[in-house]
Amino acid sequence: MAMMERLVVTVIVAVQLLHGVAVIATPKTVDLIKSVKLNGLKDEEILEALSLNKTENSDNYTLAELIDHLGNHTAANQQPAQQDRVWIINSTETLHTNTFYENFAEEIDRESGNLLELIPAYLPGTGPVSAECRRDSNIFKRELNKLSLWALKMFDATAKIPSGLLNGNVNQFGDFDECVGVQGSEGIQGQYCLAYLKLDMDDSRPDLKHLHRLLHSHYAFNSNLTDPGHRVPRFSTVNWAVCTPASCSPQDVEVSLRHAIAKHTAQTGLKISVRVDSEMCQRRRKDSYPMEMIVASCFFMGVIALAVVASVYDHYELSASELLLSFSLKRNFNKLISLERGEGDIASLHGVRALNALMLIVAHKSMAMFFNPYINRTEMAEYLGKPWTVIGRAASLYTDPFIMLSGLLTTYSFVGRLNRTGALDIKREYLSRILRLVPTLGALIIFCTFVMPFMGSGPQWNLVVTHHADICKKTWWRNFLFVHNYFGFENMCLTHTHHLGIDTQLFAASPLIVFLLWKRPKIGTVVLTVLAVLSTMLRYKVTYDRQLNNYVFFGTSIKQLFDTANHSYILPTHRLTVYIIGVLTGYLLRTFPKDYKLNPIFVNVGWLVSTLMFVAAFVGPAPMGSINYIYNPIHGAVYNAFSPIGWCILFSWVAFLSHTGNSNGILSRIFAWRGFLICTRLSYAIYLTQFPVFFYNVGMKRGAEYYGFIGTLLNVKELTWILISSVILTLLFETPFQNIKNHLLRKPKMPVATEPTGNEKSKSE
Repeated sequence: MAMMERLVVTVIVAVQLLHGVAVIATPKTVDLIKSVKLNGLKDEEILEALSLNKTENSDNYTLAELIDHLGNHTAANQQPAQQDRVWIINSTETLHTNTFYENFAEEIDRESGNLLELIPAYLPGTGPVSAECRRDSNIFKRELNKLSLWALKMFDATAKIPSGLLNGNVNQFGDFDECVGVQGSEGIQGQYCLAYLKLDMDDSRPDLKHLHRLLHSHYAFNSNLTDPGHRVPRFSTVNWAVCTPASCSPQDVEVSLRHAIAKHTAQTGLKISVRVDSEMCQRRRKDSYPMEMIVASCFFMGVIALAVVASVYDHYELSASELLLSFSLKRNFNKLISLERGEGDIASLHGVRALNALMLIVAHKSMAMFFNPYINRTEMAEYLGKPWTVIGRAASLYTDPFIMLSGLLTTYSFVGRLNRTGALDIKREYLSRILRLVPTLGALIIFCTFVMPFMGSGPQWNLVVTHHADICKKTWWRNFLFVHNYFGFENMCLTHTHHLGIDTQLFAASPLIVFLLWKRPKIGTVVLTVLAVLSTMLRYKVTYDRQLNNYVFFGTSIKQLFDTANHSYILPTHRLTVYIIGVLTGYLLRTFPKDYKLNPIFVNVGWLVSTLMFVAAFVGPAPMGSINYIYNPIHGAVYNAFSPIGWCILFSWVAFLSHTGNSNGILSRIFAWRGFLICTRLSYAIYLTQFPVFFYNVGMKRGAEYYGFIGTLLNVKELTWILISSVILTLLFETPFQNIKNHLLRKPKMPVATEPTGNEKSKSE
């Protein structure tokens, strides 16, 4: 019984030591276990001490805080004669070694041995590593055996095997801030490394197959260590944090981890591959901000100052240049919230844009959330492995209406000019587009490249923020030339802006297309129809031949997603079909008068056909979201070829009926709601800012959380920041340069879809 009692207390003390509780005895030699005494450590006190480590990661005590709290709590409840037996840290001075070790070496050695036997420490000096890494690793090992605080912090910050592994709780971020804050003996500094582990089964152990599936959350996404991970998550790769001395290079960490893992996985049926990227090893940033960041920050502060000065001049009606007043916050905010429709406005298009923009935010968030660790990731995969998740899986579907709207509004505008003047000023149109799109895009590139990397930190910060900024430093010029969609999704600055490239390239060809349709309507219609059919056939053939799928089906691979993007999704030749649907719709809206009445039978048949096509496009691919789905290239080819047509045809039909006065039903009235005017004016900025906000939060994430569908997907705080950043970007850049464009080009008023209403050529997703 006495042995059992002693064992229980030993385990309690070991657990307390693991979480930062260090008990130091009086100056005389005593047994550390006996100094605790069962009669002095009541059950309630044990439970209270252990319960201090809360389950929510954001509320966890750091090791130093826990020691300090427990030390003062214990001292406050003891007699003065007993208080000299408690280690209380109130000084901010960093202790590089345990000053009590000299007097109590035997006791501390015994207890640290018990602790490290129960939970072995990761030693970065094992294996063929550099001399500097081995030296500092030996110092860390020596000080950990002494229970020195900095070594305990480094040990504590390294990830441990958790509970809930079979529920997908495999991604362990350790304690990022505790690790990078370590200051140890002989100049040792903490370095946080997030290692990538790939768990494979030995073919000789089929009994492990089910366990492997649960660990990997049913393979919702399949990935390899070599897949790009900065924009699409390596879902089946395990993220494991280790805290090492800063003298250890990423290669040292990789070698030592591989060496340590090999000892524990021999003859287990598991084969674990290890990869440690240099960008995923981080230290506390001590350098001053680089000049490029300072210059970029001054640029934004200058724009803000300019807007404030312009607002003062505008408010007090002082004499000023129209170019200066273009930046007036007062004037631009009034334009933003105005509910007045411009001349020639196509009312229903605002609702179409708002609906697809909302759906696209949900789909993009669905992808971004897979970067985060969850304690119930397997449960999450089972929940999302159902057909109804088409809502988030059909992201490509929600982008097609913006391509269609671009063709529609471009044609509507060009045909109006051709009807009045018989010609198009192509240079003027191209310049107008550049002035409308480039300043806002440029501001975001500058911010994401030079400012955002210094706004935070976290386990995945370098992956999703800093690495992306490095890409932009090299490839930004492609975005300004609108050719970035031809260089591969993985090498693209602001990957979500690929639609600007597609849309601009289609816009560049639109004067010829529209002129042919206006001059020779029958020939133009035939040519456009043939082009649309060829584009549809091209999507089908490429998708089938290359085994692609625009639908994010359950079990898709990261390589397949990138291949789909690079060989189909981001190419204008593959998006031409819906653009032509928009061109033909825009021509019909200009050709048919607003009071033109269609045969009711024709209207009803049109509603029936367009609705069936819409439902088929949305519901048809739903089975591919099932957890038991097996990829079939025919399914992917049919979806990629025909779903864009079915999804867009309904919106085209609604726009035509509403504009010609043939429909005043509930759907038409909803889409024509004046409140959507504000959404349209913000849509370009919302499109640009949503991914930076999503990945800022991914980079800042410190640990695993519980997945709940509504709470995780519809993050109110995140949506609020998207809205705020969109308003700021619109008021400081988009609207001012719209004003400057209108002033410089001095365009006369024409009955076309006006720019202030936001009915512009597919500026956003």
